[in-house]
Amino acid sequence: MQGRRDLLGDILGGGLAALAAGPAAAQPVGGGRAVRVIVPFPPGGAIDLLGRLVAERLGPALGQNVVVENRGGAGGILGTDAVAKGAPDGTVIGVIGGVTLTAYPTLYERLPFDPARDLQPLTMITSGALLCVVNAAEAARRGWTDFRALIAWSKANPDRVKMGSSGPGTSSHLIIEAINAMAGARILHVPYRGGGPAITDLLSGTIDLMFDVTPALMPQVQAGKFKPLAVSSRARMDFAPEVPGMGEFADLGLGELDLLSWNALMLPAGTPAPVVERLLAAVRQAAADPALVERLRPLGYDVVLSESPAALAAQVERETPAWKRLVEMSGVKLD
Repeated sequence: MQGRRDLLGDILGGGLAALAAGPAAAQPVGGGRAVRVIVPFPPGGAIDLLGRLVAERLGPALGQNVVVENRGGAGGILGTDAVAKGAPDGTVIGVIGGVTLTAYPTLYERLPFDPARDLQPLTMITSGALLCVVNAAEAARRGWTDFRALIAWSKANPDRVKMGSSGPGTSSHLIIEAINAMAGARILHVPYRGGGPAITDLLSGTIDLMFDVTPALMPQVQAGKFKPLAVSSRARMDFAPEVPGMGEFADLGLGELDLLSWNALMLPAGTPAPVVERLLAAVRQAAADPALVERLRPLGYDVVLSESPAALAAQVERETPAWKRLVEMSGVKLD
């Protein structure tokens, strides 16, 4: 994590210098019209929180109005499609999960967009592991003292452990399908139209489990409502050093599982290079706000920016084969 923070400092410093380089850098995008930050999930989830925190800081950095637009549905596909079909003038920015860019082309038989053709990379914005939590009251009642106990209970009680996700094909869906396949677990997937509704049902006990990004889950962990059992990365994470990583469950067949969930800011393809550079400078300025970093870090998000849009494109290309293998391992195929 320290290396990432050092790299972030170098990148941010370059971005701030670019902002001060001259009057051309301060030109508004889209003729000064409002910039829409499209969040492809409903309000209340982790991606919505991230989008709002970024939008709050982009407005002053750009010197123009920035609004959040929630376009939930189909595991983020509808919102991502809205970005792909948006005006390529800098007034449309999407907060897009890495899984959408790397796994969806394999996972779905048909997509209304091609990530490589229809989206222009801007920068990664955050990275973090998924956190596995259960309803604390149900965990106490059923004896789920740790992750191993949960897996054993699911095998003895097939399909009675219900795991909510923010939608079909999301990273939380794929990891539980992989755990079912690799560990022989029998956990039932229950898809929602976003993380917010799933969290509500986990609080009520309608579902039992979530594997999701941590910002939306940690407040309930801290309140004692959710019990954390594992993280999706191979190693433990700094934000929850007491929670085991997948590398500690080699006896369950999960030792090689190592999944990090990252989010990127993407633009419609064809956005002119000067506009891309203007937006990138504004994002770097926004990300330099210590309040943003401190707000996200305790919740499990590291603010991590790409070295360049080209570096983000290369990352997507590099990670796609691994996600393709995970999709094939899970056996999931969606229309």
